[in-house]
Amino acid sequence: MLLELEVRDFALIDQISIDFHNGLNILTGETGAGKSIIIDAVNMAIGERADRNFVRSGSNKATIQAIFSIANIKDLDEILQKYGIEIDDERILIVTREIYASGRSVSRINGIAVNQRILKLITENLIDIHGQHEHQSLLNSAFHIELLDAYGGKEIQEILILLWERYDRYLSLQNQLKSFLGNERERERNIDLLKFQINEIDNANLHKGEEEELNQRRIILSNSEKIYSILGSIYEEFYQGNLSYSLLDTVSKNIKALKTISDFDEKLLYFYTVLEEVQYKIEDIIREVGNYKDNIDFQPNMLNEIEERLDIINNLKRKYGNNIEEILFYRDKAQKELDNYIHREEKVKEIEKSIIQEKKELEVLSKSVNKLRKIAAKTFETKLIKVLEDLNMGKVFFAINIEELKDSNGQLKFSAKGIDKVEFMISTNVGEPLKPLSKIASGGEMSRIMLALKTILARIDNIPTLIFDEIDTGISGITAQIVGEKLYNIANNRQVICITHLPQIAAMADTHFLIEKKSEKNITKTNVKKLDKNKRLHELGRLLGGDITEITLKHAAEMIEIANKKVKATK
Repeated sequence: MLLELEVRDFALIDQISIDFHNGLNILTGETGAGKSIIIDAVNMAIGERADRNFVRSGSNKATIQAIFSIANIKDLDEILQKYGIEIDDERILIVTREIYASGRSVSRINGIAVNQRILKLITENLIDIHGQHEHQSLLNSAFHIELLDAYGGKEIQEILILLWERYDRYLSLQNQLKSFLGNERERERNIDLLKFQINEIDNANLHKGEEEELNQRRIILSNSEKIYSILGSIYEEFYQGNLSYSLLDTVSKNIKALKTISDFDEKLLYFYTVLEEVQYKIEDIIREVGNYKDNIDFQPNMLNEIEERLDIINNLKRKYGNNIEEILFYRDKAQKELDNYIHREEKVKEIEKSIIQEKKELEVLSKSVNKLRKIAAKTFETKLIKVLEDLNMGKVFFAINIEELKDSNGQLKFSAKGIDKVEFMISTNVGEPLKPLSKIASGGEMSRIMLALKTILARIDNIPTLIFDEIDTGISGITAQIVGEKLYNIANNRQVICITHLPQIAAMADTHFLIEKKSEKNITKTNVKKLDKNKRLHELGRLLGGDITEITLKHAAEMIEIANKKVKATK
């Protein structure tokens, strides 16, 4: 669960720290006080796209730190180990997000830097945020299949993974077939081009390592006169010299002199031995210098041939690769492509056969997931209707329509999710036919439907923290009280954080926070504080009527007492 949220220099927030608790955490405040900013901060912490506009004016960066307890989440251990994130015995996860005014952002989990994808991958197991945008997604029928599959659980998810892999191969084969059955004139052009490219590379007779060898030979030939001159001078100095004795003669004479005294002392023997070894090495290397010098080739034609050969190689590199290995790889790839074009009919038959097989596999998997969806839909419908009845929608009827998609020829139309189109249908009044959810539900009904969905799915996904932002849109009175009770019931099994403006929901709080906006010295700041019993009464009084009077305070106290008796007494 979310233990603590610390936010610095984020939008209107200078610095706040909120210690969340088990159960139902309620956040209230005046319109514009910054309630949505808290949700924005949490969204940033769990990996939403960083927006530098959130950096507080005059600051270099905004920092959000969220501290989670993962004591009861063992499924995370493997993924944390994969990315080198260590957890101690207390099983605390510290997520830090820094958003810079420049637009750059840095994310860390327990001090280890992670990218946005990994951050979302980990935190999606920790927290689920329901905001107003999810109302809109619920109106989109394409989102309904996601909800049903989530409810269907592991069995459906495992088949969907196989389905996606098969569908990806199916699309790849379709694209290959389309390529082979393309424009005949373009096919002939491609054949001519591939033949030209292959011949051009083959005619060059390239071999690996040739370019390096030619460059080395070119360097030597280009500097052959200089090499010959220097080596000749060295050879002459050692064997002939400018005086009556060569250098080797001088070395030899001194070694012989040392030998006559080497028996007198070990140090003298050491001098003699080392110099004698040096003499042998000098003689060997000077002999090699002479041989190298005598074999130097002063052929200008050879240098021209090397330059021409390198020009051929460089021309091929400009077209086909950065080096000879890449050029030869391109040649082999072009040959395979040419073979496919030449043997098009055989290849087409081969691809068509593979497509038929993939379609069979896709149909088997799609039928399997279709069957599981229909089974899941029955219990989903029953549970959702029960929850909606609890939420004061007693005349509601809900059904999930699962339709097999087909193309214009009446053939099954496959997708990465199978062959199904899933749409939620609802009737909110007796005698009215089922209609698509997007065409029937009001704002208040949408809020309750979404809460019902979260209630059902929360039992499946085991996410420890649920956040509801404006779940009370379009409701009031007894319905608001029922929604508050439902939120409290959910909070019996997991942590719930809820932003609301309704006193009926706020009265159910285990912990109540007030969000305030204050202006000091022409600077506007958002603050959050935990309310004690007395201040909580005043806040509920404000929610009830605005002005704090004895009557509103009495009413607020009565609401809290009723909440304690009606729901919390059963805890």
